Amino acid sequence: MSQESFYNYERRTGVRAIDWNEFYAICKGLALAVATYQPEVILGVAKGGLYAATLLSHFLRVDIVPVHVTRRVDDRVVADEPFWRIRPDGALIHGKRVLVVDEIAGSGKTVGLVRAEVERLGAAEVRVALAFAHSWGVDAAQYIGLVSDDFLCLPWGREIVQEGGFVMHPEYAHGLREQGVQPGPGHLLGIGALAAETQPG
Repeated sequence: MSQESFYNYERRTGVRAIDWNEFYAICKGLALAVATYQPEVILGVAKGGLYAATLLSHFLRVDIVPVHVTRRVDDRVVADEPFWRIRPDGALIHGKRVLVVDEIAGSGKTVGLVRAEVERLGAAEVRVALAFAHSWGVDAAQYIGLVSDDFLCLPWGREIVQEGGFVMHPEYAHGLREQGVQPGPGHLLGIGALAAETQPG
């Protein structure tokens, strides 16, 4: 089996763990900022962007349409450039104010692809909201929940099931090591973190 490929995290400046409560608060702030735009449809970019997009859809009472642009297949990085897996339905966005929502922007290529496609399909206006962005990706969006150059440990991405239990996602372990941090059970959430805290020694 070939060695798994990961993104390069050398440009990060540290580590910041985001828990579900902080993420919820970030999305509430995004909702207040976006509300004046009055989007008529929200395009959530799978996978990570769907968490923020779903919350914004609830907060703003606006329909959500999932799309999928990625560099991954089965959660493994397989391409240097993002590619389409699920495109938007033009009938759902033509002539409407569209809000594209994604998880994070570094280069901005992913949301750039989505924005260009939405414009091509005849949306009246397109804006982008991001839960997170690095300083070199802030131009990709009109609305950003948190700008940070840290390696962000997000609550939905850091754990996977392996051999009947939860372990840290190998890409998160890789990212932590690039910041000089040794990953361990304390980086897990919920039951995994609680078990690590109660172990003797």
